[in-house]
Amino acid sequence: MSLADRIDALLPQTQCEQCGYHGCRPYAEAIASGEANINQCPPGGAIGIARLAALLDVPVLPLDPEHGIEKPRTLARIVEADCIGCTKCIQVCPVDAIVGASKVMHTVMSDDCTGCELCVPACPVDCIVLEPMPLAQVDDPVHADASRTHFQRREARLSHERQRREEELATRKAEVAAMTTPTNPVLAALARAKAKQQGKTS
Repeated sequence: MSLADRIDALLPQTQCEQCGYHGCRPYAEAIASGEANINQCPPGGAIGIARLAALLDVPVLPLDPEHGIEKPRTLARIVEADCIGCTKCIQVCPVDAIVGASKVMHTVMSDDCTGCELCVPACPVDCIVLEPMPLAQVDDPVHADASRTHFQRREARLSHERQRREEELATRKAEVAAMTTPTNPVLAALARAKAKQQGKTS
């Protein structure tokens, strides 16, 4: 395992971005390269900082308040009676823990929720509440590994979708360019006909 792998294994895998990076893995890589401090993860808290300090053989630091405060881990729950099916929470969930469709009631799969809280500010009708995470789920390496896998799958899917959209856009642009260029046979024929007609009337 690389140093980044070992650091990532100690992070809670909430993918909450409070550390300032897009997920736990980029934060782990930043710590490994010396670009980030070990005290930027509120969900990991004091215990997480102590583990990172022991791994890296560096002094323990207090949690940096610029990145948040340590508090009990929570799970999101959608008040289904108030949900309008806008899908905004689905779009921001980093581990695909929310299911639903446009204009259809959504729900959170509690076993997959990491408690990142990113869905809370995204909800336009304030129908998401936070509830205590079961103790069996807190600091559980199996749950953390599953969260990492879900995050990686989502990132891969989004990357594939972006690439497909870019390819489709490039194809459309090429088609438009082909239709408007003077070498287009249809336009060239029309231009010849127009020139011929103008020659007859002059």
